[in-house]
Amino acid sequence: MTNLFAKAGIAALIALGAVSATGVTASANDFHPGIQQARYDHYRGRSCSPVLAVQKARDMGMRRARIDNITPRRVVVEGFGRRGPDRIVFANVRGCPLIRR
Repeated sequence: MTNLFAKAGIAALIALGAVSATGVTASANDFHPGIQQARYDHYRGRSCSPVLAVQKARDMGMRRARIDNITPRRVVVEGFGRRGPDRIVFANVRGCPLIRR
């Protein structure tokens, strides 16, 4: 009989602990309907933006620069250089590093 009361007491303590823990975590979420919460986008910034690639090509002296091809590994920009038609290849990673001119 004593064993039964001991088990019931331990179960009651565990239940009270669980109830108090859920109340704290529920109140920790301060949700305000008028304020948008910031979300972190894990994918943003991991690839070369086509706009950035064209801007970098124009900064390198290319006229009428446009995107020719985008693959998972590279971004190809075509346009006109000093000697005529030209092509610049950028890596498709953050910052658009130059691969080949």
